[in-house]
Amino acid sequence: MGHPAYTPRVIPRLRADFADMTNNPLANWGELTKPATVLVEKISDAVGGLFKPYQLVRVAKAEAEAERIHAEGQIQVTDLHRRAMRRFLEEEAQKQANIEAITQKALPLLGETACPQNVEDDWITNFFDKSRIISDGDMQQLWSKLLASEANLPGTISKRTVNVLGDLDKRDAELFTHLCGFAWVIGGGINPLIYDLEHEFSIRADLRFSSLSHLDTLGLIQFNNIAGFRVTKLPKKTTAVYYDKQLELTLPNDFDNELDVGLVLLTRAGYDLARICNCEPVDGFFEYVYDRFANRAVVPKRDQESNSPPESPSS
Repeated sequence: MGHPAYTPRVIPRLRADFADMTNNPLANWGELTKPATVLVEKISDAVGGLFKPYQLVRVAKAEAEAERIHAEGQIQVTDLHRRAMRRFLEEEAQKQANIEAITQKALPLLGETACPQNVEDDWITNFFDKSRIISDGDMQQLWSKLLASEANLPGTISKRTVNVLGDLDKRDAELFTHLCGFAWVIGGGINPLIYDLEHEFSIRADLRFSSLSHLDTLGLIQFNNIAGFRVTKLPKKTTAVYYDKQLELTLPNDFDNELDVGLVLLTRAGYDLARICNCEPVDGFFEYVYDRFANRAVVPKRDQESNSPPESPSS
């Protein structure tokens, strides 16, 4: 015999067991906003149904095949077969629960102008192929933000970003979130300003050579511990923003300026994830970067008496 099969007597019981394991949090979807309703329907079409678990289709096929083989008298159902079927159903039920949880967490993040109908079916299929095994609540929240970002503005999140996130475990995500706590927005890009791996900021956040090399291997950053990176083609007046604080940089040339942004550069996937991860500003880091910029004469020196930078427009 090449595969297990099931008598008509076994399948209904297994189907009933599966129904008991399935509790769809999206069943009451009549009160959803229009973008949320469209997204749920889009996902349902792409991955096989949120309201009627797609695993039952597989069970139905198994039932039909089992009845055929049973009628031919070619198979006997064993305890091993029953255990295998139960394991299969439990695994698929957990995957279904993960799909529904991620979808449910994404719905409140949709904007009024979201266009989930324009998200490609292949993107959704790939997204849930990677995310359906994610059961950790914090990681599900990250996946839901990625889903909502794509639904809000279709085409902004690449499949590469989805695949990179699929390779991350929780510790990887936490390490990357720590890195993003050092990120400034300069020239329209997000730049983690890591200048010195031996500085206390880097040490406290575990942003050492091995950690950054690991994030590089995962495809989240480019790490160059020798030459570092520079942002180019900046105008004379450039705004650098760190959370709710900003600096007006005055660069030496009228145009085509460069600015040293340290040892780390975000990849496209890293940029996508940096926009949605729950990073927080690092105490004292704004002042540290301010002093570095001041030493390069792109911002005024600190007020020595107050030992604090001049008040920024948004602080």
